[in-house]
Amino acid sequence: MEKVIFSNSRGLKLVGHLYAVGSDTVIIMCHGFLSNKDSKGRFPRLAAAFNASGFDALAFDFSGCGESEDERLTVAKEADDLQAAISFMKSKGYRKIALYGHSLGTLICLKCYSPLISTIAISGAATESMSYNWNEFFSKEQIKELHETGYITQYTSNPERGKIVIDQQMLLDFEQVNQKELLKDVSCPVLIIHGNQDEEELFLYEKSKRAMSLLSCESKLEIIEGATHSFLEHYEQLIDLVTKWFEEHLNVGKKEKH
Repeated sequence: MEKVIFSNSRGLKLVGHLYAVGSDTVIIMCHGFLSNKDSKGRFPRLAAAFNASGFDALAFDFSGCGESEDERLTVAKEADDLQAAISFMKSKGYRKIALYGHSLGTLICLKCYSPLISTIAISGAATESMSYNWNEFFSKEQIKELHETGYITQYTSNPERGKIVIDQQMLLDFEQVNQKELLKDVSCPVLIIHGNQDEEELFLYEKSKRAMSLLSCESKLEIIEGATHSFLEHYEQLIDLVTKWFEEHLNVGKKEKH
């Protein structure tokens, strides 16, 4: 694993881990809301599986998260960060690029689709607008801060970052997803994975079922029985589904980059 640093269009430094086995294909991994490139230990496990299948992998911190430079979180800024990661991987000579995202990272992957992207796999997918009661997620003091300042400060126990600053726009972004607009240009095969063990996943699954009619005929919707939105207790099943998907749709091995 190699630590890499690259910049987004706003000139902010983004930090990532590149897991390389000499492939000409790389899978870029996008973490969820308030998470980071480790993703509670999930992304290193996933990267190891990708490496074993002959793919390189990049996990990186969105701006304002992990080791990347400070920023107030919004979907537009995270999409800009992913575009920067795609450009960085192209500059390193990768000939094929695929995307994997979890939770909020799924929305970022879909928003950043272009013909450069060979295929996408997403779990806990956000394919349409979702309304959350933020009073259940944040304290009264944080909601007061939001009303007074336009942002929420979330303190963390992560040694890489003491606090994350959430812009009010980010909370609105969850509610402002137009599914048809989001998916209208996504022409590559997409794998969507959901669990069925919590309310959030069941809501997201219903939205993903509608999304399937807007995606290519090669796309697929999978359910992992008993999995919650985190997939932590069913992660080996998720790894298996995602790895097989990329093996089928990328069809490359350990080739040298040119």
